Amino acid sequence: MFLLNSPPLSAGILPFNTSTVFLMQRSLDSWYSPSLNRKMEIAVYGTYGFALLMFPSAAADYLEYERFYMIESIRPQIEAGKCKVFSINSINAESWLNPRMSGRAKAVRHQQYNRYIENEVVPYIWNSQRGRTPIVTTGVSLGAFHAANVLFRRPDLFDGVIGMSGIYDLKQYSGGYWDEDVFYNSPVHYLPNLSGGYQQTLQGKTNIHFLTGQGAYEAPGETRRISEILNRKGIPHQTEFWGKEWMHDWPTWREMLPNYLSRKF
Repeated sequence: MFLLNSPPLSAGILPFNTSTVFLMQRSLDSWYSPSLNRKMEIAVYGTYGFALLMFPSAAADYLEYERFYMIESIRPQIEAGKCKVFSINSINAESWLNPRMSGRAKAVRHQQYNRYIENEVVPYIWNSQRGRTPIVTTGVSLGAFHAANVLFRRPDLFDGVIGMSGIYDLKQYSGGYWDEDVFYNSPVHYLPNLSGGYQQTLQGKTNIHFLTGQGAYEAPGETRRISEILNRKGIPHQTEFWGKEWMHDWPTWREMLPNYLSRKF
């Protein structure tokens, strides 16, 4: 565990020149997803490096990290060839964040999203990189949940995760609904039962990272909870708990991700 206290960014001030956002290579792409039965878009930033797969927060889209200047905040790492970023759409508004859907319908849609990631996004990344490049997932808030869940479910496909300000208990989003599909998408519930090859594969990972602030609207206890489970299963990982001045908001995450990529990757 690592505790970090440093001067907070002002929520009203951007620490970069937004006129230079797209000096890096940037491309937008899309395809009709057979897993989801709808068009899905993807934004790609950079040319070289390991693949950093970004999951949006809440019900946002594939350009959220661009709109909130997260891409600009990690532009030095992208332009240096440390990582190539792939930012995808969420379907949270069609699942856990849709109050008009039944719990079962939400779980089914979530499983379809898993298949989209595994069967469509991963091959797209590998084709883009001309080989089986390492894929590290990342996201903030609900995006951190997705980033962690896909790694823990399919450690054969993914190589690491940087989860920021996440909650890794799907019960927090399922509205009380519970079935096998919810269980096997809730890391704090299925991870304690891991054994055999899956557990051994995760024990071999070296890039499992969880960060959280301790300010307003953060839930540092959830990062401690997932860390304790991973410790019991012998799965190596790192956690950082930033100070109480770091709240659940974009200034925190714009500082966390570039800081962490510079120090740990």
